[in-house]
Amino acid sequence: MTTTGDSTIPVLTIDGPSGSGKGTISRLVAERLGWHYLDSGALYRAVGVAAGWNDLDLDDAGALVRCAFDTEIRFREAADGELRVLVNGHDATDELRTETAGAAASAIAAIPEVRTALRDRQRAFRQPPGLVTDGRDMGTVIFPDAQFKVFLTASAEERAERRYKQLKEKGVSVTLAGLLREILARDARDANRAVAPLRPAEDAVRIDTTGQPIDAVVQQVLAVVRR
Repeated sequence: MTTTGDSTIPVLTIDGPSGSGKGTISRLVAERLGWHYLDSGALYRAVGVAAGWNDLDLDDAGALVRCAFDTEIRFREAADGELRVLVNGHDATDELRTETAGAAASAIAAIPEVRTALRDRQRAFRQPPGLVTDGRDMGTVIFPDAQFKVFLTASAEERAERRYKQLKEKGVSVTLAGLLREILARDARDANRAVAPLRPAEDAVRIDTTGQPIDAVVQQVLAVVRR
């Protein structure tokens, strides 16, 4: 099996489609374990934001690959404990959460050379005492030798509802029907792309979060690590 850094450092991968709750669950689990946390999707969104700032064409693979190599991405914990993402020295956290950034990230993630450019950055987060990382190919491609793997899912309708509530709380004007269409389209892109398609690792524990409170899912994920 391919090793990705010091194999003695434990890694918990939490993969799943958009809106499955993997970001929230991963952060909470990392806090409970006292491990580092990596939001892999933020790296792709950061490249998407940088591409937008530079008016790059999302169909220009060469330009996007150069952007992936050249973009400086740093994570910083704010005073309130929130993880902020700095892109080329600018706090782009709020912009990274927009649907536009998400769509750009999905398109960029389909380019093999971009994924290669970001692979080593992700693996560098494997530091003591351990790492919790969420994404779409953490357990299958980035950390195939991870000791613990989870795949979260939920119905498309519930995932759209969750995203709708998040965006409305931020004052973003969206429709539930529109979000559902976007989620279904992104699911199809992620599952059918030629490189690192979204799928559970063979040794991943699958957890359906539909209708479950956050803490209940956190406990199920922690049980995977502690058993």
